[in-house]
Amino acid sequence: MSWFGRSTASASTIPPSPDLDALDAYSKSIIGVVRRVGPAVVQIGVRKEVAARSGYGGIMPRIAEGAGSGVIFAPDGYILTNSHVVDGAQRITVTLADGHDLPGEVVGEDPDADTAVVRVTPPNGDKLPAAKLGNSEQLIVGQLVVAIGSPAGLQSTVTAGIVSALHRTLPGYGGRLIEDIIQTDAPINPGNSGGPLVNSKGEVVGINVAVLQQTQGLSFAIPINTVQWVASQLMKNGEVRRAMLGIAGQAGMLPQSLRRALHIDKPTAVEVVQVVQGGPAERAGIQPGDVIIKLDDHPIGTVDDLRHHLERLAAGTRVKVALVRGSASGPQLAEASVAVQVAGRSR
Repeated sequence: MSWFGRSTASASTIPPSPDLDALDAYSKSIIGVVRRVGPAVVQIGVRKEVAARSGYGGIMPRIAEGAGSGVIFAPDGYILTNSHVVDGAQRITVTLADGHDLPGEVVGEDPDADTAVVRVTPPNGDKLPAAKLGNSEQLIVGQLVVAIGSPAGLQSTVTAGIVSALHRTLPGYGGRLIEDIIQTDAPINPGNSGGPLVNSKGEVVGINVAVLQQTQGLSFAIPINTVQWVASQLMKNGEVRRAMLGIAGQAGMLPQSLRRALHIDKPTAVEVVQVVQGGPAERAGIQPGDVIIKLDDHPIGTVDDLRHHLERLAAGTRVKVALVRGSASGPQLAEASVAVQVAGRSR
């Protein structure tokens, strides 16, 4: 083993401990996760040119190096990571769990979801160990999760915690709010970005993205359902094409009294927290604080529901938006007709 966090042995070759039977169920669960997913976790080294102030007050380019994490999701060398890890990279070096370095290339990146796909060519045409992707919609607050990555360049570092909250909204690297974020108390540090958040079954349920500065126990991950959709767009089109209302929203519980009064079936809906100036929603009169309950008579309970309905639509398609809006006399049902836009954003 070197002092730079590399190991010449794959995580899958960790010898069984004779004391394993004496360990508690929690420890066994984490060990099982690490053995299943650890071999698919990589370190991503990046070399890029950045602007720096010179001693004479001017701006000069300089070469900077950084590192993040990633997880192999296809055995032919496709890797998930964050957009901010590889953005502007002139050279990418991917270090596998067994210590081998491979050159990487960006297939595509999407700053709006802080997601990127990187590809390496496996040596000798071999298949690389790939992690299994789970279903982030099945996550429950309080559930055990494990984060694996390379904080401070220390490869294959494991931290554990629980899902602290779901459906958070967080400002993204591209300036757009990222919706439906997973909050966890599994410690995530610089260098963990792009690594997997894994459930006790060894399934990737999120891609670690951020920790709030000057806080303890507040870490975040992009849900894997969002990441998979973005990755499929990047691999197919080289960009992400989104039908959009021009809002950012977050899911929340509806009071039982409101549901009864307005005859709303779903216990949750999507609150509008931001409206893009000049966008389709603003032109249709939708406001922050409105709560979307239906699109074209399809019940909307989560941000995923909203996205799944929109992603099938062509530009200019009109959608009927049913929502709840506050008024002086109390919450009222309202309706808006929105012509969606389709926007693509590529690397």
